[in-house]
Amino acid sequence: MKIPRRVLIIDDDPDFAQAVGGLLSSSGYVVLTATNGQEGLELAKKANPDLILLDVMMTERTEGFFTLQQIRRVPALQRTPVIVVSSIYTDQTMFRVNPDAGWLPASLFLPKPVDPPRLLQEAARLIGETAAIESAEPHVGSVTQ
Repeated sequence: MKIPRRVLIIDDDPDFAQAVGGLLSSSGYVVLTATNGQEGLELAKKANPDLILLDVMMTERTEGFFTLQQIRRVPALQRTPVIVVSSIYTDQTMFRVNPDAGWLPASLFLPKPVDPPRLLQEAARLIGETAAIESAEPHVGSVTQ
């Protein structure tokens, strides 16, 4: 029997978390949510998720950046894939981060609104599964912040 993979969504927007959580749940993932960086870090330590989706702008404008650095300091989470999902790359050009720069240890950066098939494809790729990729086709549209 296949063990369901756990995805932690750290985002202060309940509508976004619910929409993306529903997408992931319908694709067979167990979804956990946190509304800020500190709550997300504590939940990640307890649940040891297979993937983390992390917003940047929460209580503070750069909270997600600091949360990611804290996540990487936890030995059990150092290899956990993290997808930074944020509108910061389109809305706040001064905060654009080059993923190849190396100072922000994310696995991937995706802009909001999220393209559901791409999110499912990347989640499956980073976790190392193929089941979610097959279910990506029926979803149309995008998930906004």
